[in-house]
Amino acid sequence: MSIKRRASRQALQSGAAPTQIALPFDAPLPIPQANGPERYIRLGEEVIAYRIRRARRRSIGFVLDGEGLQVSAPKWVTLSEIDAALQSKARWILAKRAEWSERQRRNPLPTISWQSDSVLPFLGGQVRLSLGTAMQVWLEPSTADQLATLHLPLGREASQQQVRDRVHAWLQQEARRVFAERISHYSEKLGSGPIAWTLSSATMQWGSCTADGKIRLNWRLVHFPLSVVDYVIAHELAHLKEMNHGPEFWQTVASLFPAYVEAKEALKYIQPETLYEA
Repeated sequence: MSIKRRASRQALQSGAAPTQIALPFDAPLPIPQANGPERYIRLGEEVIAYRIRRARRRSIGFVLDGEGLQVSAPKWVTLSEIDAALQSKARWILAKRAEWSERQRRNPLPTISWQSDSVLPFLGGQVRLSLGTAMQVWLEPSTADQLATLHLPLGREASQQQVRDRVHAWLQQEARRVFAERISHYSEKLGSGPIAWTLSSATMQWGSCTADGKIRLNWRLVHFPLSVVDYVIAHELAHLKEMNHGPEFWQTVASLFPAYVEAKEALKYIQPETLYEA
């Protein structure tokens, strides 16, 4: 099971073919860059752009996310059948499209310049980058009048890519340390723990748990307050008991981390890939 910030793939059935129109796409979501030229369809009062990907599958499916609307369909399915399938799910598509627009409104994508004096989020606070003569990467704690400073052993002539790579390596190191401590804490409360856990760089998942007890946690969680980290870890550990999202599952989450509702809400409109522009 997994915490996902992506619309799930839906199986679609064919029906009557809608009218196909060719109008410019004017919407908050960008046109996806998948294979095949974009097509347009009117759903209710809106014109939606989408791309078709032919795939080895038995039914029509679609994904609506930050890259737009993409349809996956078997080679034998006609364009009319694809359009009919989209019409049959018009309400769902328009609702998800509005949800993505709201995510973009609430969370405008911040930009980080990977250079000295740039600031990035870390465990709910902020860390300032400093390039200089440090022998290794180290974090200077914050003071009453100064942000915590991450010192990097890079000269000011270092490229943004070099700085970014060094910072990401440090963040992942910290993620391993913090997550290991929290997994140990909540595993003790639960009475059992994962057989193994690893860091993830997924763009659409904060965490996942397999049926055989392996957990993956997105390293970008280290940007958030510890309460959010604790919620995701409690969520995935709860799947060791309940591989679903039923009432007993949420009771288990609440027993591990009672304040999970607030932390869950904090992640509602945020995806790992949209934390910052890199």
